[in-house]
Amino acid sequence: MEKNLSKVLVAMSGGVDSSVTAYLLKKKGFNVIGVYMKLHKNEEYHKKNIKNVEKVAKFLDIEVDVLDKTEDFLEKVYTPFVETYIEGKTPNPCAVCNRYLKFGALIDYADYKGAEFLATGHYVKTDGKFLYEAKDKSKDQSYFLFNIEKKVLPRVIFPLGDMFKEDVKEIAKNIPILKEIAEQKESSEICFVEKSYIDILKDFTKVDMPGEVLDKNGNVIGEHKGYMHYTIGKRKGFRVYRAKHPHYVLKIIPEKNQIVVGKKEDLETTKVILKDLNMFEEKDSFEASIKVRYRMPKVPCFAKIKDNIAEVTMYQGVYGVASGQAGVFYEDEKVLGGGWIV
Repeated sequence: MEKNLSKVLVAMSGGVDSSVTAYLLKKKGFNVIGVYMKLHKNEEYHKKNIKNVEKVAKFLDIEVDVLDKTEDFLEKVYTPFVETYIEGKTPNPCAVCNRYLKFGALIDYADYKGAEFLATGHYVKTDGKFLYEAKDKSKDQSYFLFNIEKKVLPRVIFPLGDMFKEDVKEIAKNIPILKEIAEQKESSEICFVEKSYIDILKDFTKVDMPGEVLDKNGNVIGEHKGYMHYTIGKRKGFRVYRAKHPHYVLKIIPEKNQIVVGKKEDLETTKVILKDLNMFEEKDSFEASIKVRYRMPKVPCFAKIKDNIAEVTMYQGVYGVASGQAGVFYEDEKVLGGGWIV
C-alpha cells in the first residue's frame, strides 16, 4: 500500500523531533493530523508544549487535537512506577507508556480519526515486522520500544530512523517556527520527573527512613537514609564505617529497609531471567545479543524460553542488572523482543 497521500496521525509533543516529523510527512504528501497527548497533571508543562504544537500545526496547516489520557497514564504508568520503587525495584516507565499509551491509545485514536498510520519522532526503524536500531546510535530508542505490540508495527512510521539528530536540527534551523523550538532545552527522558524520582515518591510514601547497610555476609557495616533512595549499582548516598574502597549497592531488601553493598566486581553477573516477554519472533531457544539497560552496550547471549519466561546466559559479564528494568534481545540491529528482569 502506498503510504503517500494516506492519512497519518502524528504524535506531537511540542519538541523538535515530533515537529520535524510532522513537517517531513506533510512535505511527502501525507494527510497529516497532529495529536498532543496529556499524560500527567503538570499544567504548566502542557501549556508550553501545546502552544508549540499549535504554532507548528498552524504553520503546516494541519488539524491538531489534544487528547487527555491522564487517568489511563495514572493507572498504567504512574502508579506502577511508584509501586515498583516501593518494592525495591527500578522501573522503566517509558517502555510501559509506549505499549499502553503512545502505541496503544494512539493507535485507537488513529482508528477513530480514520488514519491508516501513526507516526512519532522516535529514533528507531521498522519494516512492519520488526524494529531496528536507528541510524543515530546515540539517540536510538529501540530499547524503550521492545514492549509495543507486534500487530501495530505495520501501521507505524518513524521518519527520523534514518537521520542523525544534527540532520533534524539542520532542517529545523531553516524554518523559523521550527528553529525556535529546536533552540529550546531538550525535555528529560522521563516526562513526569522534573528533578528527581524521590520528589514523586514523597507524595505517596515515606522515603526518608534511616536503615542498615549490610555486606554480602549479612553483617551491618553502615547506615543509609532509606532504601528507596538507591538503585542497583549506586555508590553514593550511604555511609560505610571505616570504608577503604568504593562500595556499590548490590541488593535492596525493602521489607527490612536494608541495602547490601560490595565491591564493583560483586555487581558482575552472566545470568538474567526475564518475565512477561514480548517477542516479535517466536523461538524456544536462540543466540542473540542482549541489552539490560538503555545506556549499556549489547552483549552476546544464549536464551531459552519456556512459559513466557526467558533464562539468559550472557557470554560476558555485565554490571548493575536491576529487577524491574528491561532486557531486550537483538540480532545485529534487529529487535527480536524482550522482557522484564526478575
